Amino acid sequence: MKLHWKILIGMGAGVLVGLIVNEEFVVGGPIGRVLESLSFIRSWAILLILPVLGPVGTIFITLLKMLIVPLILASMVLGVARVGDIRKLGGLGRRTFLFYILTTFASVLVGLIVVNVIRPGAGAPELAGSVPEAARRTTGLWDVVLNMIPSNPVEAMANMDILPIIFFALFMGAVLTMIGNRAKPLIDLFDSLNEVMMKMAEIVIKLTPYGVFALLATVVAETGPSIFANLGKYMLTVLIGLAIHAVITLPLVLRFFGGVNPRQYFAKVTPALTTAFSTASSSATLPLTIESVEERAGINKRVSSFVLPIGATINMDGTALYESVAAVFIAQVYGIDLSFGQQVLVFLTATLAAVGAAGIPSAGLVTMAVVLNAVGLPLEGIGMILAVDRILDMCRTTVNVWGDTIGCAVVSRLEKEPVPESIRA
Repeated sequence: MKLHWKILIGMGAGVLVGLIVNEEFVVGGPIGRVLESLSFIRSWAILLILPVLGPVGTIFITLLKMLIVPLILASMVLGVARVGDIRKLGGLGRRTFLFYILTTFASVLVGLIVVNVIRPGAGAPELAGSVPEAARRTTGLWDVVLNMIPSNPVEAMANMDILPIIFFALFMGAVLTMIGNRAKPLIDLFDSLNEVMMKMAEIVIKLTPYGVFALLATVVAETGPSIFANLGKYMLTVLIGLAIHAVITLPLVLRFFGGVNPRQYFAKVTPALTTAFSTASSSATLPLTIESVEERAGINKRVSSFVLPIGATINMDGTALYESVAAVFIAQVYGIDLSFGQQVLVFLTATLAAVGAAGIPSAGLVTMAVVLNAVGLPLEGIGMILAVDRILDMCRTTVNVWGDTIGCAVVSRLEKEPVPESIRA
């Protein structure tokens, strides 16, 4: 059985157990009679099941936290080091990276605006008793800027200060590209560490159905079914944010900087987008993305052969938007108003985490833990949003690939390549 089906079963079982235990949940009709017939196990569930599920959920969250620091360090150092000497990257490389970073910034900004306007977590049954003290600290803009550079990288890793770790990893990766063959042993070490951490992540991800079951049962037992109304609003918020970025932001960039007609270009790359939606994998879609851009849209192969593989690895517009929305939603559910500085921290962390850790299995789950940990939010909130993660994963992957194809067209135009007549604006 595929993992996402196991997760769905775990979520369903968790919700059922939580509803049975929750004393305020009452339903009429046949469902109500079935649940009422199960009410005799409520006292046993309260005495025996929930005390066990609480620690099981905590163990799953702790396993995720265990991966964060070494995974960020290895993947980001290696990701930058593999680019080659950044001093010799050339115009094509600089334009590619600048485009991807700026569009990811734009997607996160869209996500933060939408989630602050709609406020999908407002009015949820607050779980404030479970909130770590770190989430309640006020963080100003200058606090974020000053804390980006670690005075002691080892201390930052020990304290799981995410942004300083990311800064240190990117800086180290850049320097490794500058010192030639002498850096090879250290790059090989990080390569091995990255492989080990990816395998560990894969093993932990296989435990997700059990972790989700425990987390959802505990949350639903405490809040009842009312949390699902907020979950629907959260899902709608993510979809609105993705639609704005995919239908407005990226097409405007394509038209004004790429000189390409968005509708005609969309028609050319539709096979890649439908495959991305069905597979929820940018990497698996890459061969079809290349074929659509080169053969159907007519983009120069010199540009596409560089831009698209890089994009499938680091360009995660949809993922970054989803993580920023999810972080603010979880804060709202827990009754926390994130300060401007904390939202800037979400902005930076979601962008960099989506770029740096995109290659890991089920990247969204682990990078979400990175973003939540950066602002001190409880990782238990992940259990709530996983209930609708599969469909959102398909949608955000489609936006990721759409951004890759647009990046290819824009960089091609910036490289003075002619725009094919069939897609010219």
